[in-house]
Amino acid sequence: MVKKLTPVLFVKEIEPVLPFWVEGLGFTKTAEVPEGDKLAFVILEKDGVEVMYQTYASVDKDMASIGADVRKGPTFLYVQVDSLESVKAAVNRAEVYMRERKTFYGATEVGVKDPAGHFITFAEFAAAPEK
Repeated sequence: MVKKLTPVLFVKEIEPVLPFWVEGLGFTKTAEVPEGDKLAFVILEKDGVEVMYQTYASVDKDMASIGADVRKGPTFLYVQVDSLESVKAAVNRAEVYMRERKTFYGATEVGVKDPAGHFITFAEFAAAPEK
């Protein structure tokens, strides 16, 4: 039934988050909607994983009735990765809100904020033991 799930994060400005995703994590802009000399909307993709960003101003123009609600953020994302060490190196300038930890459910996690203030937890799960 469900084929895909893509988060949309709402921000004042998109440009400050681009280096985090594009330069740091290797995502590519696959679509963008300009608004004057800024971006109003962008889709970022890497290996089938997508995240979208839309500005508050764009929401106000497109769906004014929810403008106040999208400003209530921040959003929290939980992102499973193959290598936590690679992610930590890629986002080393991001503010850490959760130091690396091991969980009871088998993950090693670290939490950072993107430049817009959204919370992103990256998690690496140990490989299943071979039989």
